[in-house]
Amino acid sequence: MRTYLVVLDDTAEAQTALRFAGRRALATDGQVQILAVAPKQDFVAFGGIQATIEEEARDRAEVKAMSGAGNLFSESGRMPKISVKMGPPEEVIAEYLAEHDEVTALVLGAAGAGNPGPLVTHFAANASALPCPLIIVPEGVSATAET
Repeated sequence: MRTYLVVLDDTAEAQTALRFAGRRALATDGQVQILAVAPKQDFVAFGGIQATIEEEARDRAEVKAMSGAGNLFSESGRMPKISVKMGPPEEVIAEYLAEHDEVTALVLGAAGAGNPGPLVTHFAANASALPCPLIIVPEGVSATAET
């Protein structure tokens, strides 16, 4: 079974990648896994305050993932697997891929103009080190396009 990993955040590019992965999973009888990453805060506050700030960031990431999963379910009738992790996104994604050998493709959306985005830039430059293919979905790809 093909498993497409989508890193979900607040960007339109992530939504494009999610729609693309959902359509690919439906066409290939595969599944989608959503990874929402809550970056750790760079500053250190008093223990209780820091924990609260990190918990709120994790909650926001979980809400994003659940919302994306709900959208995907309404479009395809399939519920994706959801994971929420804390840490630097590039490291969290690499660790996730190393731990989940069932993932057959990492799907990222690229911005239409200028810099394609930090994740696309990082993983495109390091694609040979990935344990699976990297699919970069351009901004202009329609969610209704045949896949």
